[in-house]
Parts: sequence; structure tokens; C-alpha cells
Amino acid sequence: MGALRLTVVTDTLRLAQPFRIAGYVFDTADVLVVELDDGVHRGRGEAAGVYYTGDDLAHMRAAIEGARGEIEAGPTREALRAILPPGGARNAVDAALWELEAARTGKPVWALAGLETPPRPIVTTFTIGADAPEAMAAVARGYAQAKSIKVKLTGDLDLDLTRVAAIRAARPDVWLGVDGNQGFGAGDLDALVAGLGAYRVSLLEQPLARGREADLDGYRSAIPIAGDESLLSLADLKDASGRFDVVNIKLDKCGGLTEGLLMAAEARRLGLGVMVGTMIGTSLATATGFVLGQLADLVDLDGPTFLAVDRTPSVTYRDGTLFAGPEVWGAGTAPRP
Repeated sequence: MGALRLTVVTDTLRLAQPFRIAGYVFDTADVLVVELDDGVHRGRGEAAGVYYTGDDLAHMRAAIEGARGEIEAGPTREALRAILPPGGARNAVDAALWELEAARTGKPVWALAGLETPPRPIVTTFTIGADAPEAMAAVARGYAQAKSIKVKLTGDLDLDLTRVAAIRAARPDVWLGVDGNQGFGAGDLDALVAGLGAYRVSLLEQPLARGREADLDGYRSAIPIAGDESLLSLADLKDASGRFDVVNIKLDKCGGLTEGLLMAAEARRLGLGVMVGTMIGTSLATATGFVLGQLADLVDLDGPTFLAVDRTPSVTYRDGTLFAGPEVWGAGTAPRP
């Protein structure tokens, strides 16, 4: 690819409201932004890392600085998979390489990724953080445009089912999924699945802790179970069949769009559904996932909706769908002076 100049900056994003999941409350989100330029064109990528693996700003920056020479030598995206491990650092660099190639070739990223038709708006879930049931129901009513809602649970079975009941009563029309965020034990599964079924819940994401995947061997759930924290990268998919029905691909986990496309293809080969998710981030990060979302059965790319201020230009949410044009990410620009 030729010699490149690598720039790394960090930013702390302020959330419009505190966001609660099992074991965590978030008021801000830290992100790292990578720029790669060749003196004529520039590519960008944003990553938040993965908090539950310790992949924070310091870790991501150290990984990138440790590989600076190899990155500035201009690797291919496939070569990058051998330079950096799965995680936020590789995701940010990978995204920058995609956009840089789009700028150099004049081809949009979707075409470089092998999609046969231009991206279309895609239905995305809108996420409700854990709170009092009546407060969560109010948020659900406020998502008037939403066709799909995902509910964060905390592992308190009775309270969580009360939360779901309140949201279903507030929005009887929407597709509804829940995210356990590793909060439950194997002994909770029967009651959890039965309770969720009563409220027409269509997806149960990551009910058990990472490392407890074997507890799902032979378990037959009436509601499809998605693996998130249990399925970080392509290497984890070898053990997914028989435990999970859906793979939640997040680019910050797997290390970028390049690996995400490989994961989607492997999930299809294994007969698993494909979901594309995100950490909290700006439109710059969301636009990368939007490309992969064109190949997905389920899309959960509402990260920018949690922010007090997003980047400009930004992705568009309309009538329950998401659209990211090349002006947000994928066209590439001239490098900064």
C-alpha cells in the first residue's frame, strides 16, 4: 500500500443520560480515533474497545504504538489481522484502511466489501437501559419511531420480567429482544425463557457469563439465544453451534470490518443467524458497522442515540431505520495539513 502517516487521538463522549446494564452504569464513553494518510488521501476509524476485556483507551493506544512501524508501512487489511489482535485497536486501524482504499480507488466501501448493491436503510433496534419498570416503559413510548427494541436486563429475574412486561404493555407493536449481559445463571434459564415468552420476546442475548458456554450444551430454548461476550472473534465461532442460535458481531470485539465479514460468512456456513451490534460511539464508528449490517438478520446500531453530541456529518435515524452515507465514513478525504 505504501508508506503512511499514522495519527491517534482520543476523546471522551458525554452521554445524554446515564446508561445502566448488569453490573455497570455509564455516564461517558471513551473512544480512540485513528487517521492514516498517504499525503494525498486520508482514512479514519473510531473504536471504543470492550470494557469487559480491559480493552480501554490505554490498552488500545499501547497496541497501536507498539505496531506503529508496521502500520505506517501500509499493510493490507488481511496482513493487519496478523499485526494486531482482535479488539478496538485493530478495529480503528482496519476502518482507516478501508476508507483510505475507498479514497484511493474511487470505489465505495460497500463495493470493496463485495456487496452487490448499494446500501439500503436497515431496521435497527433502539436500546433501553435498565431502570425502574415505569421509567423503561416511558422510554419505550418515547421511541415512537422504533420498530425494534432491545431491553437491558440486570440478572434480577423477577424485576427483569416486570421490566419486560411494562415495556411490552407500552409498545405492543414492536419486535422485542433482551440482553442479559452475562447476568444470569444456568439455573435461571427455564424461568427466564418461559417468562420472556409470555411477552413475545424474540431474542435472548448473552444470558450466561463468558466462560460458561458449556452450560448451554443440549439446552433447547423456545427463544433464540445470541452470543455476544462469548463470541468475540472468528476463533470463537468453532464452538458456537449447539450453544447459540445467533452470533452478535461487534467490530470493537472482533477487530474490524475485515474480520466481521469473515465472521458473518462463517456464521452462515454454521447455520447461525447474524446480528451486528456496537459499543457506544459516534456516527463514525456506526457507519462501519452499517456496511456489515447489510448482511445481517438483526441490527443493533443505535450507539450515537445515547450521546449528548454526535459528530457531523452523522448517520440518519428515520422511521426505525438507520442509514449511513459515504459522507459519514467511506469516501475518504484529503489529509489534514
